[in-house]
Amino acid sequence: MNPEETLAWEAEHRQRAAIAAFVAAGCTLLGLIFTTFGQPKTSKYDDRIVTGIDAMGRVAAGRPVPPGQVSAYTVDLGQHPALPIAGAIFYALGSFALFFVLAFLFRATRARRPELPQLALIMAAIGAVGYGVGRAVTEVARDIGAAGFVDAVDKSNSAARDALTPSSALVGQVIWELGSLSLAVGFILIALNAMRVGLLTRFMGVLGIIVGALLVIPLGSPLPIVQVFWLLALGALFLGYWPSGVPQAWSTGTAVPWPSSADVRESRRAEMERRRGGPARPEPEEEEPVEVPAGREHPSSKKRKRKRRH
Repeated sequence: MNPEETLAWEAEHRQRAAIAAFVAAGCTLLGLIFTTFGQPKTSKYDDRIVTGIDAMGRVAAGRPVPPGQVSAYTVDLGQHPALPIAGAIFYALGSFALFFVLAFLFRATRARRPELPQLALIMAAIGAVGYGVGRAVTEVARDIGAAGFVDAVDKSNSAARDALTPSSALVGQVIWELGSLSLAVGFILIALNAMRVGLLTRFMGVLGIIVGALLVIPLGSPLPIVQVFWLLALGALFLGYWPSGVPQAWSTGTAVPWPSSADVRESRRAEMERRRGGPARPEPEEEEPVEVPAGREHPSSKKRKRKRRH
C-alpha cells in the first residue's frame, strides 16, 4: 500500500482499534477485581498459603501441608465460586480483544516497515486465544472442583488436591503457559517495530515490550496493572489524544524513526549555542596552497630566513 491508502485504512479502523483497547483494558481490570474478591481472605490462610497453597488456590506439589489446611481452603473457595469464575471469563474476553489491538498495530507497522515478519501476527493470534482459553479453563475447572468438594464426604487434604487440580485444569494450564509464551513473542515484536517506525513513542514502545515480558516472567506482583495502563494509553493514542502530540508517523503514512542519541546530542548542542547568542562557530577554512613557480622562493620563506639571521 502507498501512504495514502495506508492512512485511509487506518482512518477507517482506528476507532475500532481504540474501542478494542478500552474493552481489553476494562475486561482485564474486571477480571482482576472479580478474581481478587472471589478468593478466600488471605489473612485466614497466610500460613497455609506459605506452606502449600499459592495465592491463586493451586496446591504446590511436594510441599508439606498441615492436616486439614488444604481442605479448609478448598471449602472456603468452593462456597463462593461465582466471582472467580466471572473473573476468569473477563480475563479471556480481555485477551481476545487484545488481539484486535495488536492486529491493527501490526498492520500499521508493516505498512511502514515491510521487514516485520508475518510470524509476529500469527504468534499474537495463537497467544491471545491460547492465553484466554487456557486461563479460563484452568480457573473455571478449579473453581467448579472446589464447589463440588464442599459437599464431599472425604475432606482430606489429598481429596482437596484432587478437587483443585482436575485433568481439565491441568490441560488448561499447559495451554495457558504456551499461550503466554506465544503472546509475549508477538507482543514484543509488534511493540518493538512500532517504536522503530515512529508509531509508538519510546515510552510506549518500551512499556509494551515490558508488558510482553511480564506475560512470561511476572516480576513482583502478577497483577496486570501495567498491561491495563498500556492499553488505556494506546487507545487514547489511536484516537489522537497524546500529551506531547501524536507521533508524526500516524499522519505521514511512512516511517518516521525517532532521532538517534547522536542526533539528540547535536540538537541539544545547537540549542545551547542558540541560547548563548548565536549559531555554533563555523570551523576554520583550510587555506588553499599557493603554487610557486619553480626556481623562485615563496615570500614567506624569505621572512623566515631573515628572522633566523637576527
